[in-house]
Amino acid sequence: MEKRPAKVFTITINYTMILVTGGAGLLGKELITQLLQQGKQVRAIYNNTMLADFSSEDLQQVQCNILDVVGLEEAMKGVQQVYHCAAIVSFNPRRKEEMFKINIEGTANVVNAALDAGVKKMVYVSSVAALGRIRENEPINETMNWTKETSNSAYGQSKYLAEMQVWRGIGEGLDAVMVNPVIILGAGNWNSGSSQIFKTAYEEFPWYTDGSTGFVDVRDVVKAMIALMNSDVTAERFILSAENRTYAEVFNLMAKAFGKKPPHKKVTPLLAKIVWRLEAIKSRFTGKDPLLTKETSATAMTKATFDNSKLKRFLPGFTYRKIEDSIADTCAVLQQNINSR
Repeated sequence: MEKRPAKVFTITINYTMILVTGGAGLLGKELITQLLQQGKQVRAIYNNTMLADFSSEDLQQVQCNILDVVGLEEAMKGVQQVYHCAAIVSFNPRRKEEMFKINIEGTANVVNAALDAGVKKMVYVSSVAALGRIRENEPINETMNWTKETSNSAYGQSKYLAEMQVWRGIGEGLDAVMVNPVIILGAGNWNSGSSQIFKTAYEEFPWYTDGSTGFVDVRDVVKAMIALMNSDVTAERFILSAENRTYAEVFNLMAKAFGKKPPHKKVTPLLAKIVWRLEAIKSRFTGKDPLLTKETSATAMTKATFDNSKLKRFLPGFTYRKIEDSIADTCAVLQQNINSR
């Protein structure tokens, strides 16, 4: 049997180094951008795809899966701060096992490697899904946690259990904070992640629900993460949400920014149940993730509101962009990308 060559890491030891996991995603790219703009030395680990948008001497790119314990130990050398953004976001029941492995076991590995390397502080990107977001009778705050009664989301459960790994690390001496963003608005890959909602608006998807949730600009999420990292705050979690809005309001703003027809057909609970079942059948034949699942259907119909006051108490000078401005900026970038194809 042919022997495979050992994996080679090209790592330059720098004792002011910042490590970013999940650098290829919407949030990771914005985080790396802002850190580089501040003159920081950044090491980003990626699984399959290198970060082609960057060509800075202050950025090291290292291929490493967060399930690779040895690779993580190597990547942590000389690192003082860690931003753990890597995760799988999926509401497809067939990806549950993979998602749990990456989100929970992967986070445990990052925490362990950070402890072993003597990392000074970590910021972990969780989600409001970890708080249990199906709560219509009260605003959701940081004291709440995922339960079967407050969420049917396996994704939310995976992020809640991942948070438990971070709390364990805190108990073992790691300074860390957790952020729980709502739906993040930004010009990422609109074929995946939260940026898909922009594609839905651009393609004039006709349906809307009465549901509501929180929305926040990706630039503000990163700004809050960096501010928390550079503060003396530890052993805390923070909801990151600019405003609570209905899905209909947000889709109307997106459609207007794109010059497209806004949604005009209301989804009833019965119709939602029919559609997610049809999508499940379709997914079995196509092998693709369903556009709507039982979990996303329930979330879209829920009128959730989020209390964002805790962050403002800890960071009194922090302000969020208006949702109208976030949507206008994002649609302009996406439209430019479309026109340049």
